[in-house]
Amino acid sequence: MSHGIHLRAVPYDHPDALKLDAQVQLEYQERYDGEGDATFLDPAMFVPPSGLYLLAYDASDTPVASGAWRAQDHNDEGYSDGDAEIKRMYVVPEARGKGLARRILAELEADAAAAGRRRMVLETGDRQPEAIELYLSSGYTLSEKFGYYREYESSRCMAKPLPSPAAPA
Repeated sequence: MSHGIHLRAVPYDHPDALKLDAQVQLEYQERYDGEGDATFLDPAMFVPPSGLYLLAYDASDTPVASGAWRAQDHNDEGYSDGDAEIKRMYVVPEARGKGLARRILAELEADAAAAGRRRMVLETGDRQPEAIELYLSSGYTLSEKFGYYREYESSRCMAKPLPSPAAPA
């Protein structure tokens, strides 16, 4: 169901993206005893074809959800060549339960696959059971840890293979 929702690609530093990012940081702080996400992010990481930042807007053009991916390749944080890392998945409380996260996730996966990425990866935490359920029900499985929080006991890393881009006919 669309519920009057439309998705729009925006830069990571777009004012609406910054607004939702501040909201998700507050939620992280509530769930993780005052700590937000300290992962370094730069707007250039989300510029196509090496990434994508999506916002969902409701019928009144208010931003209600976000999600992004950025390219990763083998490095000392445990990523593999061809990885696309999900970042900043968030739905404002009043818009939850409408399938927005699942819709954004599908768009991110399709875009990353079209960009030639081979695997979607993400890191979430054990105090985000809704996120864990979304990813498990979307075909993600627990994986070896990677990224900024790989040494944290509460970290949950997941991965899902992406389909190969269709060969030209």
